[in-house]
Amino acid sequence: MTERSRLREVKLTLPMAPDMEVVASQAASSLATFIGMSPDRVDEVRLAVVECCINAFEHSQCADRKVDITFGLLGDKEADTLEIRVHDDGVGFTVSEVEEPRIEAKLRGSRKRGWGLKIMQGLMDDVKILSGSHGTTVVMSKSRRGRDGER
Repeated sequence: MTERSRLREVKLTLPMAPDMEVVASQAASSLATFIGMSPDRVDEVRLAVVECCINAFEHSQCADRKVDITFGLLGDKEADTLEIRVHDDGVGFTVSEVEEPRIEAKLRGSRKRGWGLKIMQGLMDDVKILSGSHGTTVVMSKSRRGRDGER
C-alpha cells in the first residue's frame, strides 16, 4: 500500500457476539458505496470484512471479547480507496505457520473450513497481517477501481 492521505475515518468497537460481523459488513458496504465502488466491488469488501471478523471472533481468544475496526477513506483530493483495520487484543498467531488450504485436501477431509485468509486475500487489493502477543491487526484495502480500471 502506498501512503495516502486519510480523508475520513470511522471507528467501531464491536462485541464478539452473534451477527456482529454483519454490523461491520454494513459499515464497510456503506463506505465502499460512498467512494463510488461498483456493486461487485462493494460485495467483495463486505465478504472480506465478514471473514476477517469471524476469524477474530473464533481464533483470537481475546479476554475482552471485542474487536476494534477502523475504516479509513484514502485519497488525494477525494477518497478513492477504502482501508479497513480489524484489531483484536488476543493471543496472536504466526502468519507463516498458517497452512495454505488445498481444495483437494478439503474435499477429501472432514474439515472444510480454513479458507478465511485466502478469501480475504483474493477479494481485496492488499492484505497485511500483523500478529503477535499484542494481538492481531489485519489491514485490508480496496480501491474504487480495479487494477485494470474496472469499476
